[in-house]
Amino acid sequence: MTAIPIYSMTVPAFVRGLNNLNAILDKAQEFIDTKKLDQIALLEDRLIADMLPFRRQVQIACDFAKGGTARLTGIEPPKFEDTETTIEQLKARVTKTLEYIGTFAQTAFEESAQRNINLKVRGNEISLDGYTYATCMVLPNFYFHLTTAYGLLRKNGVEIGKQDFIGQL
Repeated sequence: MTAIPIYSMTVPAFVRGLNNLNAILDKAQEFIDTKKLDQIALLEDRLIADMLPFRRQVQIACDFAKGGTARLTGIEPPKFEDTETTIEQLKARVTKTLEYIGTFAQTAFEESAQRNINLKVRGNEISLDGYTYATCMVLPNFYFHLTTAYGLLRKNGVEIGKQDFIGQL
């Protein structure tokens, strides 16, 4: 069995997911404008009380894309302040994330599967090899927050479907 390079399993997934998220955010803005809805109510909506609101789902999806890309290449990720309060600002964060991960050459990931990645997660220090970090932490979390953001928009009546989430193949 041939090993799949870490770059090939992560960065294209981030780019595709974030581009689709930007398109979904456009539809959300159009929905808000057409229905004359309160944007803040949508941005602060949650699937359930103990889950983070929509805006945080978008921010965290971006954080896993930029953080995963950086750590897998051996650098510390930049900090993006979580100050977005509009769909437009969330779109700008997605775009900023896409621009950041676009600066990484595929060759920067050559040793990433074996790279030791040390993290603090909920106050606990953990150490993972790059392959485990990518497949068991970064990608599942990226898709979890992306899917939750999508689900919140659907719950609120934004006319999006599975094809919007998956995008063109």
